[in-house]
Amino acid sequence: MIDRTKVIRYVTPLREGGSLPGVVEADDLGTYVCKFSGAGQGVRVLVAEVIVSGLATRLGLRTPRLVALELDRDIARYEADEEVQDLLVASIGLNLGVDFLPGSFGFDGDVAAGATDHGMILWLDAFTANVDRSWRNPNLLVWHGDVWVIDHGASLYFHHAWSNAVTDPARFAVQPWDPSDHVLRPHLAQVADADARARRVLTRGVFEEVVAEVPDEWLASTPDTTPQALREAYVDFLDARLGSTTWLPEVDA
Repeated sequence: MIDRTKVIRYVTPLREGGSLPGVVEADDLGTYVCKFSGAGQGVRVLVAEVIVSGLATRLGLRTPRLVALELDRDIARYEADEEVQDLLVASIGLNLGVDFLPGSFGFDGDVAAGATDHGMILWLDAFTANVDRSWRNPNLLVWHGDVWVIDHGASLYFHHAWSNAVTDPARFAVQPWDPSDHVLRPHLAQVADADARARRVLTRGVFEEVVAEVPDEWLASTPDTTPQALREAYVDFLDARLGSTTWLPEVDA
């Protein structure tokens, strides 16, 4: 599973995001953007972050390192902002830490050749059904001249339908993906090449490795289903999606 460390100081909230993530310092001397388990979207968003980040890394995309952050009640006790304090109290336990990239700035489309792989970002978003990479919210950072993909929580929408049982992966396997609002839509012609490259990398075994990185604590939100059963379900859904091509976006005429 992803490494675990402990929050030692809450630094500041990041109010740009609806879930109110915050910058924290941890006892491994790292600084992280903390995505809280007690935020309104719930822990399944954190699961999506881990899985899609793992896929991105294996596909050669740059994405910040993730850790599991243990949050103690004492951190909340000294927070003056009531909204932040409520969120900290609701998130005592295990949260997600995203490595903080100091000096990074938002993607504006003006990057040097080779700074990113537009086609692979589009392919990954289509594969995982990510609906949150528009010009309003690109979820791309530029750091040291390279483009980094961040914020994958809006992916893998299918798990939000899991209540007392897991749904059928066959439906997700063929679900089309709409690129009309995507920040990289002008580069759709590069997806075919990315598709060929991705299929040389991704296998059911790779999906098992990626899903194994999710902490058990975040796989307890579906009643009467064990963490291991949910891991297998995620692998089934990803494997079924890889076995289809109907979700690939069409190139603009």
